[in-house]
Amino acid sequence: MNTIRQRILVLVAALACLSPAVRSEQPQKISRPSQEDRIKKLEERADAAEKTAGSAAMEKDYITRTQKQYESYYQKVLNTQMWTLGIMGLILTGVFVLVARFSLKMIDEQTKTATAGATVQMRNEYARALAKEVQKLCDSNATDIKRLKEALTAHVAELEQSLKTRFDFQIEFLQGLAGVVDEEHGDTVVTFRKALSTYKSGKLLNLIETKVGATTVLYIFESLRKTHTENYVEKTREELADPLYKGLEEELALAALQSLWLAPLIAERSPARSAQAAPEPVGEPRSEAPTSGVVPADPDLPVGEESDSCRLLKT
Repeated sequence: MNTIRQRILVLVAALACLSPAVRSEQPQKISRPSQEDRIKKLEERADAAEKTAGSAAMEKDYITRTQKQYESYYQKVLNTQMWTLGIMGLILTGVFVLVARFSLKMIDEQTKTATAGATVQMRNEYARALAKEVQKLCDSNATDIKRLKEALTAHVAELEQSLKTRFDFQIEFLQGLAGVVDEEHGDTVVTFRKALSTYKSGKLLNLIETKVGATTVLYIFESLRKTHTENYVEKTREELADPLYKGLEEELALAALQSLWLAPLIAERSPARSAQAAPEPVGEPRSEAPTSGVVPADPDLPVGEESDSCRLLKT
């Protein structure tokens, strides 16, 4: 556009310079009308070119303004979109954070709930298992305690029975010894029989020594001999036939060793022993036996023998 203006200005200056020459040559001008027409045409063309240049400049300015407007508009739109996208991004980020936090909170709550449920279930199962084991242990302990109680009760009863047997035997034996001292031989036989019965009840448990049982048997027969001085042999046989002496063979044997007159009668009671040992005839001469036996025929028993009996009772 500036180039066209410069050309127009150069053209105008050239015309101004040539104007005096044109005026001086008026006649020539008339003769040359075609030159002026050419100049006019040139001017018209220059005006047209100037107008065209002006319109082109206006169009260029319009295009430039329009382009700048569009550029500013698109820049604004771009900025708006960028801000919109930024805000949307922030909103989405916030929503994502909230959703993630809520999800994590929900997962945490579900985990806690599941853990609490599992813990409660495990506690319940452990409590049930513990209750079963405790019940089993209680039942086992109750059974053991009952068994121990029964065993202890039986043992205590056995001890009580043993003590009662020993005490009863000692009382009855001492009563028999008192009867021997008082020479009440009839009551003495009954008392010693009770003592022998008590001794026999505790024989299986070995509560009383066999020597004490043999001494009791000896006292019975000695008291019987002193009570029935004439027919003591028949009374002794009747006494030996009593079921009380069943199972007391050892005691009878020990008693026979201490009394010579009693040994043949005890041998008669045992057929096996009488077949092996030669029995002595039992008759009237047997009245002399008490004088030669260990236990004399005197109404009073030796003091040493009573002392031995008391010593056996103490042991």
